[in-house]
Amino acid sequence: MRFRNRIDAGTQLADRLATAELTDPVVLGLPRGGIPVAWVVAKRLAAPLDVFVARKVGAPGHQELGIGAVAEGTDDVTWTESARLVGLSELQLDDLALQTRADVQRRILTYRGTRPLAPVEDKDVILVDDGLATGVTAEAGLRALRGAQPRRLILAVPVGAPETVERLRLVADEVVCVATPEPFFAVGEWYDDFRQTTDEEVRKMLKPG
Repeated sequence: MRFRNRIDAGTQLADRLATAELTDPVVLGLPRGGIPVAWVVAKRLAAPLDVFVARKVGAPGHQELGIGAVAEGTDDVTWTESARLVGLSELQLDDLALQTRADVQRRILTYRGTRPLAPVEDKDVILVDDGLATGVTAEAGLRALRGAQPRRLILAVPVGAPETVERLRLVADEVVCVATPEPFFAVGEWYDDFRQTTDEEVRKMLKPG
């Protein structure tokens, strides 16, 4: 299973979600790569689309290694098992989380400005990303959104590592995933075109209409 690009991935994911029984759905995309996928899903479901900002906490000197994640709307930090193995003190971990929270706030202003997040209470919330490797960013997003009291909380992704998908089934009410290939090394290997989504593309897709 491969996807041509994020639009193709969103189309295939939307096919899975179109048959679900949803009540007043709201689609939230994780920036930046989750937004094109979420845009297609929202169009197919005729549902509101918004951005929900969560960011990975990278290990010092190895930013690609996610040792945790933070999300808007909560002060909690979701740490991975790796956080205990990188040799950082609690104070250093707290400082990394603080820096990441500042990045979350910057991105909220970049994508939503001063507009608040679309209402999610008592709605079926579909959190969308372009794929799951460790899944720590999606997990942080799910845990933050749970506090907003949605009716149902669904994580929807085109592709994910099998063990990550199974772990997040314990956090979301439901996980919808098109493909869980093995072996799984990185999300990008399942896309022909996995170029980085730009901030301008995110803002354009979030515009009404």
